[in-house]
Amino acid sequence: MSQKEGSFFRRHAVWMATATLMGTVIGAGVLAIPSVIAQSGFLVGAIDIIVIGLAMLLLNLSLGEIVLRTNGHHQLTGYMEKYLGPWGKRLMMFSMIFGIYGALIAYIIGEGETLRTLFGGNPLWYSLLFFVVISLVIYKGVKATGRTALVVISFSVTVIILLSIFAIFDINVTNLTSFYPARFLVPYGVILFAFLGTAAIPELREELIKEKQKLKKAIIIGSIVPIVIYLLFAAVVVGIVGLDGFTLLEPNQQIATVALSLYANPVIGILANVFAVLSMLTASLSLGLALREMYQYDYRLSPRAAFALTMILPFVLGISHLTTFIRVIDVTGAITGGVAGILIVLAYRKAQRTGERTPEYALHLPAGFYWLLLLLFSGGIVYQLLKTIV
Repeated sequence: MSQKEGSFFRRHAVWMATATLMGTVIGAGVLAIPSVIAQSGFLVGAIDIIVIGLAMLLLNLSLGEIVLRTNGHHQLTGYMEKYLGPWGKRLMMFSMIFGIYGALIAYIIGEGETLRTLFGGNPLWYSLLFFVVISLVIYKGVKATGRTALVVISFSVTVIILLSIFAIFDINVTNLTSFYPARFLVPYGVILFAFLGTAAIPELREELIKEKQKLKKAIIIGSIVPIVIYLLFAAVVVGIVGLDGFTLLEPNQQIATVALSLYANPVIGILANVFAVLSMLTASLSLGLALREMYQYDYRLSPRAAFALTMILPFVLGISHLTTFIRVIDVTGAITGGVAGILIVLAYRKAQRTGERTPEYALHLPAGFYWLLLLLFSGGIVYQLLKTIV
């Protein structure tokens, strides 16, 4: 990091930390939310967003306390090994790898459909082009700077707000009054995927290394803003497209921005899909680089072997279009988020008893809150497995 960029980080430490968390959370997952929200009814879906969002806020704060109770710098796998042992590390590793592969597959599929909406043609060729582009960047190992992350998340939030403003007059209010309580769990996996950002919490501590007492503030802001953004975005897209509109679309056309381009003002559609392209691009690069580095540094593979292991599975499943964007995100969110959530809750309870230092904040919440989290995450995994099998 240059001296100039280091100075920038110090002056804006809290907001940089907040942007890091928001940038990890708000990504391409938001593109799948409106479709599943339409299936459950907007009112039920809004409750899902709020409940899961608050659960993830509590989980992020718990992980933040784990980080502050522990000496040294670790990533999620390191914290799980420290407090849960080798099995905790292995399960967290599985969660991270499964989640990254799932996201990369979904984004390759999603980019193909989004670029087809913008330019016409065959989505398969666009998926292949997208794969080639991210492969080159991941192979070279080019990383974004802190300023770039701040610009990207600022752009994403701005686009969603502008979309909401421009599209407000196209909303059919009756599309927002549907209510199907029996479908309460339908959006679970997709929404959980969209809120996943736990991997960023250890990085927040490093960004606030001299102001650790502000970590709680950064986590709260960075966790609550996505709830508001997702509610706003879902209301706009569902309000315009509606359940009937989504039902008429092909599975991969149910990506929120693609659906908007078919039912809303053309300008709104173009703006939405440009946002989608950039969102999936930045998310793919950061996740792909993280996975390649894990294989290279943690498992001592050669750079070429690490790169190949990172990209082969997404290539096969993403380019072949054997599944759909929303389906991949649904399964990935429920499994990855569920496993990670359970492990973090268990590690948190252990860290409260055996932590190495006094944290700058402590939650002091009743144990019942954590039993509810365990029930939410474990129940979500069971539901997803049953839905997949049946």
